[in-house]
Amino acid sequence: MNPYAARRAHLAASMAPGAVAVLATAPEALRNGDSEYPYRHDSYFYYLSGFTEPESVLVVVAAHGDTPARSVLFCREKNVERETWEGFRHGPSAAREAFGFDEAYAIGELDAQMAQLLADVPALYYANAHSAAFDAQVAGWLQAVRGRARAGVSAPAVIHHLLPLLDEMRLLKDASEQALMMKSAQIAGAAHLRALRAAKPGMFEYEIEAELLYEFRRNGAQFPAYTPIVASGAHACILHYSANNARTRDGDLVLIDAGCEFDSYASDITRTFPVNGVFSAPQRQLYDLVLRAQDAALAAIVPGRPYSDFHDAAVQVLAEGMLDFGLLDKAKYGSVENVLAERAHTRFYMHGTGHWLGLDVHDAGAYRDLALAGKPSRRLLPGMALTVEPGIYVRPAPGVPEQFWNIGIRVEDNVIVGERGAQVISGAAPKTVAEIETLMRAAR
Repeated sequence: MNPYAARRAHLAASMAPGAVAVLATAPEALRNGDSEYPYRHDSYFYYLSGFTEPESVLVVVAAHGDTPARSVLFCREKNVERETWEGFRHGPSAAREAFGFDEAYAIGELDAQMAQLLADVPALYYANAHSAAFDAQVAGWLQAVRGRARAGVSAPAVIHHLLPLLDEMRLLKDASEQALMMKSAQIAGAAHLRALRAAKPGMFEYEIEAELLYEFRRNGAQFPAYTPIVASGAHACILHYSANNARTRDGDLVLIDAGCEFDSYASDITRTFPVNGVFSAPQRQLYDLVLRAQDAALAAIVPGRPYSDFHDAAVQVLAEGMLDFGLLDKAKYGSVENVLAERAHTRFYMHGTGHWLGLDVHDAGAYRDLALAGKPSRRLLPGMALTVEPGIYVRPAPGVPEQFWNIGIRVEDNVIVGERGAQVISGAAPKTVAEIETLMRAAR
């Protein structure tokens, strides 16, 4: 069974007997005038179907009694004339064969077919309140079924939100997903390496960005996973900086946060390096601190431990460093415990140490166990994928040692939780001081 069919079967088994789930892919969107944004399918839809064409809807019908589960695709009709302008279309028949659906119909038949598929069904699962247009379409199907009440036909009595079921499924990456994520991280790591070798004082940030984008596409990545951040000097203290238009200066650090999308799976890597190839003493002090924080976080990624543990481990190291380097007043706070209790560290480290990673760069899935009292941090399991990205960002301010002003550092790796701990899959991007300085020296 192909992985998409296996996922559809898993979903069907999670639903009420005889229930129907409906999921639409993403719509096409105009960029301006009559030019569209490059099309990218909906991640949930792709996860269950492997189908990338727009104007598509998937229906999964759960087993009931002796009636087995089945999946139905609605997609664009085969149209040779439109293919001349827009490219290949599978059409329903070929899509059914290629992707393992039980049935497939033209998208124009959706409304009529759904009025039949939802007749006498106990429950409907769909992405409720995810799209106003789709909500209205679902309401139309339900009204059509209810209109047959005098003939003894009943509409679904219960409506469930579909996405939480899929979120739990998407949290655990199967072997095929892990292989794609490793390839995505390998490409992104090579791009970071290329950018590091190319960078030199006086280059514009966008010139460095161009090196990344070239390497992404050259190696088969279809898209950047998100808008790359190439932030030099003080810009590195802006967490979501994206202008990428400043000229780098001798002595600047350059923070690059960039990943690619390979066959729909994202990578998300951050590296920070001196544009002139040599860390200054203050830069090195803070950089080594961030690396130690990342090492502590990686060591805390173990199956069975709470997700929150790796953030707590990183923060413990960072807070201690902030006191040691005078970023936080030791006389005022006294101890790391007091720093954490008062959240004083958030002045220089204001974000979490990671997030889920997969089809989306901030992937699906809850970070807390919503089924337990108090909703504690959920336990890590083998097959989960996440980022580990501690950082430190020092803006000029009274009482902050001037030698650290405008230093922004983040080091981010991609990790799959293995049976024994963290498996780092983004190692192609160098990150130790020795590696960075040696490579940049060789590039010159």
